[in-house]
Amino acid sequence: MPTPPPCPICSMENTYQDEDHYICPDCAHEWPTVAPEPEDDTRVVLDSNKNPLVDGDTVYLIKDLRVKGSSTILKKGTKIRGIRIIDGDHEIDCKVDGVSYQLKAEFMKKG
Repeated sequence: MPTPPPCPICSMENTYQDEDHYICPDCAHEWPTVAPEPEDDTRVVLDSNKNPLVDGDTVYLIKDLRVKGSSTILKKGTKIRGIRIIDGDHEIDCKVDGVSYQLKAEFMKKG
């Protein structure tokens, strides 16, 4: 049977295993015997038809979108090439006619 590791809190070596946890009697710290597997941070962004989008995809707008704080309107059917998936409420970073926009994937369909 392998020797339990020292306590990660107090560094004392007086630890023991109890079922699926290690316990340190000196500071009462408990931690799992098996390190948790890292969670898969892959974010899935879906278009209006529930198709997954990835960086570099080409998409089309499914409705006219008014640009907040501007009189510009992005027209339905506009083709957007080379999108980037980003974190946040607006999942898509793209350029339309040389102007950068952040848009929601729910207003796009994969081309």
